[in-house]
Amino acid sequence: MKKKVLSVLLACTMVISLAACGSSAAPAADAAPAADEAASTEEAAPAADTASTEEAAPASELTDGKFAETRHITVEVYDRGNDGGSDPTNNMYTEYIKKGMLEQHNVEVEFVAVPRWTEVEEINNLLAGGTAPDVCVTYSYPTVLSYANMGGVIDLKDYVEQYKADTPNLWGWLGDTNMLWDKDPNTGSLWAIEGKRAEQQRINTFVRQDWLDALGLKAPTTTQEFEDMLVAFKDNADKLLGKDAAKMVPFSVSYDVGWRASNIITSFMDPKISDKEYYVNGFDDRMLTEPQTKEAVKLLNKWYNAGLMWKDFALYGSGDTTEDDMIKAGYVGAFQHNWDYVFRNGEDSINANLKRNVGEDAKFVAIDPFENADGKHAKWLYSPAGDRKIFFPTTNDEVLASFLYLDFISSPETIKYLQAGDEGVTHNVLDSGAIQIIAAEGDAIQNSGKNIDYTITCNGTYFGDQALAALSIAYGYAEADPELVSQSDKISMTDGMEPKNVNVGEIASEAEIGDSLSAKRDQIYDKAVTASEADFDSVWDEGIADYLSAGGQAIIDERTEKWEATFSGDMLP
Repeated sequence: MKKKVLSVLLACTMVISLAACGSSAAPAADAAPAADEAASTEEAAPAADTASTEEAAPASELTDGKFAETRHITVEVYDRGNDGGSDPTNNMYTEYIKKGMLEQHNVEVEFVAVPRWTEVEEINNLLAGGTAPDVCVTYSYPTVLSYANMGGVIDLKDYVEQYKADTPNLWGWLGDTNMLWDKDPNTGSLWAIEGKRAEQQRINTFVRQDWLDALGLKAPTTTQEFEDMLVAFKDNADKLLGKDAAKMVPFSVSYDVGWRASNIITSFMDPKISDKEYYVNGFDDRMLTEPQTKEAVKLLNKWYNAGLMWKDFALYGSGDTTEDDMIKAGYVGAFQHNWDYVFRNGEDSINANLKRNVGEDAKFVAIDPFENADGKHAKWLYSPAGDRKIFFPTTNDEVLASFLYLDFISSPETIKYLQAGDEGVTHNVLDSGAIQIIAAEGDAIQNSGKNIDYTITCNGTYFGDQALAALSIAYGYAEADPELVSQSDKISMTDGMEPKNVNVGEIASEAEIGDSLSAKRDQIYDKAVTASEADFDSVWDEGIADYLSAGGQAIIDERTEKWEATFSGDMLP
């Protein structure tokens, strides 16, 4: 009955919700947004709170960690649509989890595939229909908050303490910081648990080393040298690409400029930015409303009009492979992306494809050219806390079993297996003890780097042990040169800045409209980069004005107000 009633409630509000949804806006590390404008939240919200206190199953129903009768839960897993990948709901790793959960806790686990690149829209649909998996995961906290305010998400504030003794691995891995990261300081509500990032690296700039060598160039160390390099690539297209010279792309970005030019944008930011200013504008990690972003985009606009950038980047949306295909074919000289992007996917990695398609020496290497006003190569890192948001919809009738699932996948033994697999099949152990990932086949293929689609409480190399992770990180990519991985790792952390956690309670304007702004944000970036140089200022200014009037200013104002009500100055204590 509960599922039927909730389905009707959320289906009704979904009509309003979808009207506010933006399109997917996440490359490898983020989620595309969707949001709700439902107004009648005060009556619905207590339903989830009541569930947390009245329906909580006592831990005493476990005997030696097991239920007396078999329980069944459903768990979300991303479907990345990988050609030649394994079935995300049925492979070597899902079988390991299913077997372990049944043996240890007498819980049957069923995986539910959700498309990675439209995951927020799909979760919206599942929540609205009352058919969401018992264990849900998303990069979008506003999505969680929107449905929490409609009574669609369980408040975990009592459960996390009630089941603490039953979940030592979960607490041991996440600690108070991640377990309680989203706990509202005013109401005490806890709508989601934050996964932990075992790696803080974020974005690097990559360049074709063989192109530098062919032109006798050194790797650029300043922004001007980077621009000069792009010009050299363009001017020498015939030498570098021969008959394919017309396909030359000196510098490539995607429709998601705010992510794919992040280090350039960061280099324009005030090195002395206050915690308050960064927080107030930090609801969008693409830095659209930071004061200096316009000047960074003006540089991209200059490059675009000079023919130094991919002309058609704005035409291809999330999940499209056109750009990757172009990079693998050898037509691109430089780009920015996730720090390990050129090493991912083994034999189908960018560098492995270049080696096959172009030649033995063809490869991308990481460089660090963009300096800020202080002469540092500043770049934003991930905070160890605050990754994917794990939440339970109120249709979840097996809260304890779901917590046991999170505990099982957070154990060091499970993390190591999910990340490394079987020795000789998916990894080798080197003389140093380091784990070297090797190419896998069939149902042993990992569809996501480090198998993060299953290790949802852990993002990044861990192997159940920090020391082993540090020893192994350079060997974590099949078919990749460990020296290039190590170099990229080092550069990605150089002059890195770690964002701080700011918890001032719910920002209602984000729950209502925050995620719906992402599509508008991408359009502003795309239109500004591709505008004529003469029109750049007007295109940018009009786009920002539209963005602010569509809800951006409301979020900024509310964040400012709540910061000032919580903290006495512009810097965190």
